[in-house]
This record gives sequence, structure tokens and C-alpha cells, in this order.
Amino acid sequence: MAVAIRLARGGSKKRPYYRIVVADSRNSRDGRFIEKVGTYNPLLAKDSPERVKLDADRVSHWLSVGAQPSDRVARFLDAAGIKERAARNNPKKAEPGEKAKERAEERAAKLAEAEEAKAAAAAAPAEEAPATEEVTAEAPAAEEAAGEAPAEEANEATPNSDAGDEAGEATGESAQEPAEGAASDEAAKAE
Repeated sequence: MAVAIRLARGGSKKRPYYRIVVADSRNSRDGRFIEKVGTYNPLLAKDSPERVKLDADRVSHWLSVGAQPSDRVARFLDAAGIKERAARNNPKKAEPGEKAKERAEERAAKLAEAEEAKAAAAAAPAEEAPATEEVTAEAPAAEEAAGEAPAEEANEATPNSDAGDEAGEATGESAQEPAEGAASDEAAKAE
């Protein structure tokens, strides 16, 4: 028979209270036990003396007989100075899993690509800046020439001055310019 010193839960829902018991390890957690050796109330403050109560003599007796404390009870016994708990060392505890490592590598690769693209974009406009300035200087002149021709055609095609005003507004010209153009056309026809 393997004997364990462990916690048995009591109390109501969301109000836990534990008994520290010596029990056969095959019995259920809250089932039959051999002896109650203390209590643990997790709702009390950590520095409260009432939080963990142990019968040190009985715990020492059961440990000498071969009872094995659970992890939580071993912490209580170490804090009480009854039995020193061996320090555990798990160097892989904080190490991420394989998939997490893969995701981190992918994120790093994407970040590196983005930085390279930013560097290339920053270097490329500096080299191409004179070429783009020339193109932008030519573009307004071409737009002005293209904007004037449709307005003149619209004025010649429609004899109404209202239509000329609409055509002038569509191309961005003022309403007075098409009217003047229409007046000059009429004056030329009269001569």
C-alpha cells in the first residue's frame, strides 16, 4: 500500500477549504483517509498563520514510515521546515514549441523583407527623382493643350452660349472665356 500526504477538498462552491490528510494513494481525492494532519485555507492572506496549519509530529511520523507528499504539500512542509524540498530545474519550461518557433521565423523573415523593401523604396526615388520631375513638368503643359482644344470644338459645334459655358466648366475654364470665344466667332461670321 502506497501512502500519500495530500490535500482533500472541502468547503462550498468557489469557497475552497482543504484538509491535509494521510491516505492510501488508490483512494479518491476526497474519499477515505487514514489521518488528518492539517488544514489549508487558500482564501486567507499568504502571511496569515491560519492559512496552513500542520501537526508537525504526525507529519514527521508519516514521512519516516514512507509516506510521499504531493507537490503542494511538499511546499508547505518546506515552508514549515519539516522536510526540505528539492529545487526543480526545467530549462525547457520557457522554451517555445516547434510551431511557435516556426511562426517566429516566418514573422522575422517578413519583417526583414519589409525592411529591405523600405530601403529599396527609399533608395529608388532618390535615383529616379530627376526623371519624375521632367515628366511632371511636361504633364501640365499637355493637360493645358488638351483642355483648350475640346472647349473650342464644343463652342463651334453648338451655337448656344449656354452650351459653351457648360463645356468651359467641364474643362476647368472660366465661364467668360467660352462666351468671349463665341462672341469673336460671331463677329468673324458677320464680317
